[in-house]
Amino acid sequence: MYLVTGASGNVGSEVVDALTASGEKVRALVRRPREIAGAEVAVGDLNDPESLSAALEGVRGLFLLPGYQDLPGTLARARDVGVERVVLLSGGSAESGDLDNAVARYMILSEQAVRDSGLAWTFVRSGAFMSNALRWLPQLSVGDEVRVPFPTVRVAPIDPHDIAAVIAVALTSEGHHGRAYRVSGPQALLPADQVAVLAEVLGRNLRCIGLTDEEARADMEATMPVEYVDAFFSFYVDGTLDESQVLPTVEEVTGRPPRTFEQWARAHADAFAPAQATNA
Repeated sequence: MYLVTGASGNVGSEVVDALTASGEKVRALVRRPREIAGAEVAVGDLNDPESLSAALEGVRGLFLLPGYQDLPGTLARARDVGVERVVLLSGGSAESGDLDNAVARYMILSEQAVRDSGLAWTFVRSGAFMSNALRWLPQLSVGDEVRVPFPTVRVAPIDPHDIAAVIAVALTSEGHHGRAYRVSGPQALLPADQVAVLAEVLGRNLRCIGLTDEEARADMEATMPVEYVDAFFSFYVDGTLDESQVLPTVEEVTGRPPRTFEQWARAHADAFAPAQATNA
């Protein structure tokens, strides 16, 4: 039995699918009762380790998201009930050791909690998700312009499907203990490149408009704490994080190459269908 946290999210849902497709028994952790296809559902809260007793019963491997307040408590409970291994989703900024950066800090502290847990562990350090393009849906629902921050920054975005494939292998097979796998997609792309791919897939004349740093900061501060905005400016304006590297990790671990952004866009074109209908 494998317990998947964040089972309704971008990566967690894909981990559930990857494990069930390979015939594994999966338990999905949710905060409120809901159905998760292919999985047994358990209700619990990672910020409350005492709520996880039933969810952890009979579990061999655990997939964890970073940043929870009492991750050490959760890991201690998992160890005490017989969980053998944990795979943590982390990020490339964890390599920096920069505890002054709010995003890097929660990655670093989460990784340290896992190292200290006494469980066999693997880290999967991801860069930007291809699914981040879904944040453009509100703009695409009202027009053909996509306004983006950091327009000159290239990243090699990865399909959450491929992140999950690496996680599933690390959970279910030997030889991954103590490894930190940094994963990427197969292409380094500018935001304008991603918008151009979406334009072709959706059959729309989309335009990418780059925001100035001042405009980007104002937009971001309207939706997230300033310390996180500062973190992203450190990454992408000051250049403290390079997510443009195309890495071989996905193919090395899973035996197949990662999907391209075009493949992701075609697989998720239905998510953009309301925008298409509005523009028809």
